[in-house]
This record gives sequence, C-alpha cells and structure tokens, in this order.
Amino acid sequence: MTQPRPESAAYKLPALLALLATALLPTTATAQTTHVIEDGQAQIVPEFADTATWIRHDLWVETEFDTDGDGRPDRMHVDVTRPAQTDSEGLKVPVIYETSPYYSGIAGIDFDHFWNLRQEVGGDPITRDPFPADIAHRTSQPIISMSHVRIWVPRGFAVIHSQSPGTGQSQGCPTVGGANESLAPKAVIDWLNGRARGFTSLDGDEEVEAYWATGKVGMTGTSYNGTLPLAAATTGVEGLEAIIPIAPNTSYYHYYRSNGLVRSPGGYPGEDIDVLFDFIFSSFPHVRDYCIASVRDEMNEHLDRTTGDYNDFWAERDYLNHIDGVRAATLMAHGFNDWNVMPEHSYRIAMALKERGVPVQIYYHQGGHGGPPPLERMNRWFTRYVMGVENGVENDPEAWIVREGDEMGNPTPYASYPHPEAEGVRLHPGGDGNWTGTLSLAGGPNRGSGGIVDNFAFSGNQLAAVEWSNHRLLYSTPELREAVHLSGEATVRVRVSADAAAANLTVWLVSLPWAAEPEHINDNIITKGWADPTNAGADDIAAPRSGTALTPGEFVELEFALQPDDQVIPAGARIGLMIFSSDQLYTVHPEPGTMLTVDLAGTSVSLPVVGGVAALTRAIRPAS
Repeated sequence: MTQPRPESAAYKLPALLALLATALLPTTATAQTTHVIEDGQAQIVPEFADTATWIRHDLWVETEFDTDGDGRPDRMHVDVTRPAQTDSEGLKVPVIYETSPYYSGIAGIDFDHFWNLRQEVGGDPITRDPFPADIAHRTSQPIISMSHVRIWVPRGFAVIHSQSPGTGQSQGCPTVGGANESLAPKAVIDWLNGRARGFTSLDGDEEVEAYWATGKVGMTGTSYNGTLPLAAATTGVEGLEAIIPIAPNTSYYHYYRSNGLVRSPGGYPGEDIDVLFDFIFSSFPHVRDYCIASVRDEMNEHLDRTTGDYNDFWAERDYLNHIDGVRAATLMAHGFNDWNVMPEHSYRIAMALKERGVPVQIYYHQGGHGGPPPLERMNRWFTRYVMGVENGVENDPEAWIVREGDEMGNPTPYASYPHPEAEGVRLHPGGDGNWTGTLSLAGGPNRGSGGIVDNFAFSGNQLAAVEWSNHRLLYSTPELREAVHLSGEATVRVRVSADAAAANLTVWLVSLPWAAEPEHINDNIITKGWADPTNAGADDIAAPRSGTALTPGEFVELEFALQPDDQVIPAGARIGLMIFSSDQLYTVHPEPGTMLTVDLAGTSVSLPVVGGVAALTRAIRPAS
C-alpha cells in the first residue's frame, strides 16, 4: 500500500492561507424549496410541479388484523407519489390520501345477480344467485391510481393511494363496512407516522419508512372512497388531521333500508350488501372460498331482507355509532338529488360532529351523486389542517350551498345548515287525494280519509304526473304567490291502515305542476322518504329493532323524516304531498292489490320553511 508522504511546513502554509481566505468569503448554501401560501391556499410551485422528477413507488403496510385466515397480519398495498425534493433536499411534506375497493376492477352490473324484487313485504326473499368469480385478479399494479396527483403534488403534498382489504394486491377479505375497512387506512396513517411497518413486497421482510412525511394526513374521495375517510377517522388515529368525504355512505343500514323498510339505492334495484361484496371482491384467488364462507355467508345470515329491521350486524356498519372517535376536521360534500347515497348520510354525521365540537363545514349542491367542493374550499381546508397554516378557514361560514341554476363552483355561503331561520310549519291534507286534494295550514278532525291500491307497476313519476289515480294520494297547496325557501328535514306523520299484515309506505314531497320530461324530474322532486308501518311503535323508527304485524283495518301512526333538502320553490309553483305504497325503483314488489287507508286527520307534513309560518302564510294567502 502506498503511504502518504509527510508534508513540510512550507507545503502547509499556502494551503492554510487559502483555507483562511475561503472562510472569510460569504457562504452561499443551497436554498430549500418551500411551500408557497397565498390567500390561505397552497400554491403550485414550479419545482414541485416538474412531473419528470416525481418519485413514485409502491409498498405494503402491515395491519393489526388477519381477515383471510392465514395466521399473519394482512398487508395493504400502497402507492406513493412525492416531490423530488423529499429526497434531494430532505423536505418533509404532508400527505393527501385516497383509499378504495375499486382500484383493481369491479364486477359488471348484472341485475340477474341482484336480489329479485318480487317479494311480499315481510315475506321471505327469493334466493339470490351470486356473481360469478369473474373479476380478473391483477398481480401487479405499482401505480394504483392517478387521482389527486396533479392537483396536490405541485402544491407540495405527497399523494398516496391504497387498496381496501380483499381487493387488488391488498390481503384480507372485503367486509363492506366491517372493522377492517376502518383499521386498514389507520395502519397506513400509522406507517406515515412511524408506528406501523411497511415492506417493499407482499411477503418479504425488507422494510421501507416514510422518512419524507410530516405525519399529517388529509383524506378524501367520492362514494365508497368518501366513506373510507370517515371510517378511518372513527378510529381516532393520530395524524389524520382532516377529511373531505364526498357523497359518503355513513351507514350501510341507511343505504339499503329506510325506517325498517327494505329499500334499494337509486339506480340499483335489488342491490344489498352481499351484492356489493361480490362487486368489489378482486383479491387473490386462493382466498376466495375462505372469504365467501367467512364474510358473504355471514352477510346472508344477518342482512334480513324479510323484516328490514336493524340489528348488531348493521350497527357495526353504522359510523354514527363510532362517531366519538372522530377528531379530524371534516368538510362534507353531497348532492340534494343524490338518490343513490342519499343526503341524510352527510347530514347525520355533520350534525353529530358539530354537537361534539369537531370542526365541520358542509357543501351541498342541487345535483346527483358525487360532486366535490370547489378546489378553493378543499385547498383552504387541507392547507389549514394538514399543512398547518393558520388561514382562518375555521371562521368561514359553516354551510356552502349551490343555489338553483348556479355553477357548482359558485356556492352561496350560509351561517349554518339547516338555515338558521328555518322553522317547522305543519300542513294538513284534505279532500280527494285520488284527484288532487288540498294542503293547508288548517287542520282539525273529520277531514276524511284516502284510499290507495298498491301497484308497483306504476312509478312515482307516473303517479305524480297523472290527473287521477287510485294508486296514490296527492295533496297540494295553492299556487305560491312568492318563493318559499325550504332548508332542512321535512317530517311526515301518517295514520294508516292496510288489509294485509305488512305494506310498503312511500312519501314524496313534490313541486307542481309536474313536468314529465326526464331532464326536469329533479326540478319536480323536493324530497322523498320510505317507512315500514309495522315499525310504527319503534323507539327509533330510523333504526327499528323489531316490528309488529299489522291488524287488517286497524290504524297505526308513524312519524319519520324525509331526506334533507335545501331548495327554493319558485312563485307560481305548488307544494304537493304524495303518499303511495310500493315505489317501483326503490322498494320490493309485492303482489298488487293491497289496500291502504290514510286517515287525514292524523296525517300531516312539517316543512322546514325559512321565515317560518309567516313566510309560508304570505306565500299561500288567497289573492286579494
């Protein structure tokens, strides 16, 4: 080995002088790329936005559960997209996270494998033929999704995605609202905070750490993907700072049942929770039989399409029962005309969080399923709670509602939802509802009755449009002399009897005259509701545990809320209350012919009118 030669004093002096001169010069350290905040929002930074430099990789996070029965904790597949500066400059960044059961494919919509709606109310359902195992398993998917990447990475966030248990390359079984769907994203957030282990492969032991993450996480997504942020938040996991659920399903009971009545989600007649299991089960072929036996068979045992009643199986899948764990600031979004995941899902959670002092705001629009808040709203929310910038978003109005005819990105702010000036105003039906009776402020005894012959062959739209029908009762206010703003939940009281042991009961609140063109249907429908009269005596009709068969000819009284709404009914329209039995697109289809009688003296509707009784009185007063 060559040894270094000794250095003489003469050699050292010039080197020391040069070093001293360098030390006296100004230093020029490389500046770290930083986040840019303007108007309380994270801005696009060119260095972060250079897609060619983004770092992308996948990994598997170990959970605390084993749902596929192999004796080892299930691992969830995760992908990561982050700015290059997380490596080149050691920059730590917050995370936007979306998780889903849909990323690796779904079964096609085949109604032959849904439940058969030809079933008597309270009767046994026809056995369902499950979906065939035709979701091709994808063995490799290093890029799970591109959602949110081009929005948030240029603003200095990392974006991650994960596949739900039993889907794609994530281990386990899908449980559709079971505990593992809450604990799986919790494990991913724990990994981002160094509390759980991540691995470079599904079965390997080479670990990977999230050294680049601040540990602060915001979650968002739409529909099922919007349900899972709330599911994660119920665990109280540290590091989940904010969620923006869009059209989330917050209770699988309320998704598939209404006030004790078996009800399909809009657009999917005959769907139930076991159908959704089949629809998303894209996991490894070797676990298929195990998951079907341990999960889907349990669903079939407990879902109860006979009575439609609430039970422990449904209670586990109702996130309101786990709401005390939620600490994440919540910006909820929903459409008032979402008849798939109905607006009660967001409303019930937002109200519960508000009661508990959790920061919560809500964005509602007049459209259907989906529809995120404007990017400005989302950005302010994530910048405040995930990036930690004090931008005052918590002092913004609590409610943002897109008014009729306005663009989705231009909501009107309100102090809260329901509108602070909304008051319940009770209206009473009268006259012959097979034609169109009256709906007025005046109540009282001896108002008569109305008869309905059940027949699922007629849709609600058809029943509202016809001049006369014995398949429905319709009662209407006079033509409004000025617009009426409804905000909140309308509630109905119905005193009804039937000549059978059980019957469907459907209530629609409509705007008349009815425009039959499909593009105007949502203009006509104010809100809807469904209930099972056999649950009339339930302590909680929204989640009844048991019912009592009807005695033919004997009246029962029930009161229930219709779907929440915020709508301005224009001058010149009439507000109509329509009562019928089977709803063709939502309820089961019993043999036509059941007779229902509605006692009008015991029937009414309470409208949430902004301005209360004075405003409604002005609107329906007789012309002078």
